[in-house]
Amino acid sequence: MRRVWILAFPGAQVLDVTGPYEVFAMASRLTDPPTARYDVAVVAPSGGRFATSGGLSLVADCSLAQATGPVDTLVVAGGQGTRASARDARLVAWIRRTARRARRVASVCTGAFLLAEAGLLDGRRATTHWAMCDALQRQFPAVRVERDPIFVRDGHVVTSAGITAGMDLALELVEEDYGRDVALTVARWLVMFLRRPGGQSQFSAQLSAQLAERDGLRDVQGWIADHPDGELSVPVLARRAHMSPRNFARTFRREVGVTPAVYVEAQRVEAARRLLETTTRSVTEVASACGFARAETMHRAFRRVLRVAPAQYRRHFRAAPRGHATAS
Repeated sequence: MRRVWILAFPGAQVLDVTGPYEVFAMASRLTDPPTARYDVAVVAPSGGRFATSGGLSLVADCSLAQATGPVDTLVVAGGQGTRASARDARLVAWIRRTARRARRVASVCTGAFLLAEAGLLDGRRATTHWAMCDALQRQFPAVRVERDPIFVRDGHVVTSAGITAGMDLALELVEEDYGRDVALTVARWLVMFLRRPGGQSQFSAQLSAQLAERDGLRDVQGWIADHPDGELSVPVLARRAHMSPRNFARTFRREVGVTPAVYVEAQRVEAARRLLETTTRSVTEVASACGFARAETMHRAFRRVLRVAPAQYRRHFRAAPRGHATAS
């Protein structure tokens, strides 16, 4: 069996632990024979019960002292307790020793700080939660921090962005071990909206922009989302908001954080990616349905917003076949 250890500690982020755990556990339920499945365990410094950053208590399967023998994959969680854990010489030494015998090592969110403290990221590309990238670079200048990707692989070390990105990382490892169909089926059964590639930006269109304060502008934002194939020029949108084009463009950028043109493009990409995931329409048909003048225009927009081409996106995220798993 493939032994997976998820290292946690007091103050760890609960989803950094349980998110990857559930991905690996679900993959095991889809895999035959049983001897090829994952053997997943949570390791904590002293074992036993510990409190996560949100206050929820978890019970570790074993302590550092008990976690001995061969290991396939080591996953290091992050969270508010990372700073204190980085000062724990015993824990850092355990990470360093365990990494030497593991086939691969991964971190979720600020777990990258623990890998860096153990010297495992020196000279490597790495990422972490977007809010902590600058701190990681300042504290560990030998690390080549990449601020935008969902996860970064450099050799046998993989680091991911914040919290739920740990599930994307775990799915990537499942695909590496058992193939794309198993990974997509796991994503489907976990009702994940999509399985993001590592190079994709940490921000979706919804996360990158904010909701406007004015009711009229919020109504326009809803109209854009519902009618991506419509005429969405500034003059047309300004009329819907009962504003002059100049005042609309200025106010929209101030309240939403991006220009109307950037917002419209991001929403069209969002609509297009849903169609690519859930339908068999051609790229040209999807482009037309989402308001892009040509397939080439959509291709350029996908590259700007998601850093992948539409066809590549579809290959990654096309819905998995039905009937290949059970929910229990």
